[in-house]
Amino acid sequence: MTDTSARPPWPVILWHAIRPRTLPLSISPILAGATVGWAESGVLRPSVTLVAALSALAIQIGTNLHNDAADTLNQTDGADRMGPPRVTERGWMTPGQVLMAAHVAFAMAVMGGAWLVLLGGWPILLIGILSVLAGYAYSSGPWPLSRGPLGEVFVVLFFGLIAVGGVVYLNTGMVSGAAGLMGLVVGLPAAAVLMVNNARDLESDTRAGRRTLAIRVGRRVAGGIYAALLGATLAGLVALAALDPALRGAVLGLACAPMALPLVRAFMAADGAAPYNAVLGRTARFQLVLVAASCLGVILWRLVA
Repeated sequence: MTDTSARPPWPVILWHAIRPRTLPLSISPILAGATVGWAESGVLRPSVTLVAALSALAIQIGTNLHNDAADTLNQTDGADRMGPPRVTERGWMTPGQVLMAAHVAFAMAVMGGAWLVLLGGWPILLIGILSVLAGYAYSSGPWPLSRGPLGEVFVVLFFGLIAVGGVVYLNTGMVSGAAGLMGLVVGLPAAAVLMVNNARDLESDTRAGRRTLAIRVGRRVAGGIYAALLGATLAGLVALAALDPALRGAVLGLACAPMALPLVRAFMAADGAAPYNAVLGRTARFQLVLVAASCLGVILWRLVA
């Protein structure tokens, strides 16, 4: 590990520990769910949206912290990793300190989630339990999700379908097919972010014994899957508008379509840490901008229809 005398200031350590570049992935489904719920029922519950967003952020931060410590302890992360610095691998914090911070983040998510459970009952309780367990299981347990080929599937599930559906349920008391489709629109580009991450780390992950989807198929096919995820996201917006008249305004998200092809080309051309990290950040922004535009379109359509 790096000599701790080279430790940067605490704000820098915190920045790298929580990985803020990808945190919008946990906010997007909450915004999408609140918008769909309002469009379908006319009911808007700002307090529910705020608490759900804070709880989702806490779960993602806890997952990131737990992953940081776990990947150092199991020797997945080493000096040769291509991604941004990890605070335990660099010796800036001990694994024990980072694990404790992860437990605190998950506890904060549980406290916020407890109030949501009072409002939504057992379906929200189930979602909360599964989300926290998935946060821990991402990097630990007998079959860590981050080490196998199903990571992208779980991202679509938890950062898309479950998160969007849960917020819609809290706002309307039900979950429609349109809510599920919006969950896919939100979750597919989130899975594309993970695909970039795993393609970047393909060599180091292989040496560490991981078997991610990118490792199983190779970088070239991983690029094709990445392109398919972005394409399916845009197609999902069209299907969403066709399925539910109240959500026709979601097609405003198609304004982001010109961003997709340059992203695919950049992924295919990436040949080092900096290009892959740039694509990762741009993909996260693509998801956030697409969701924001879709939600804005739904709001405008609902107001004028």
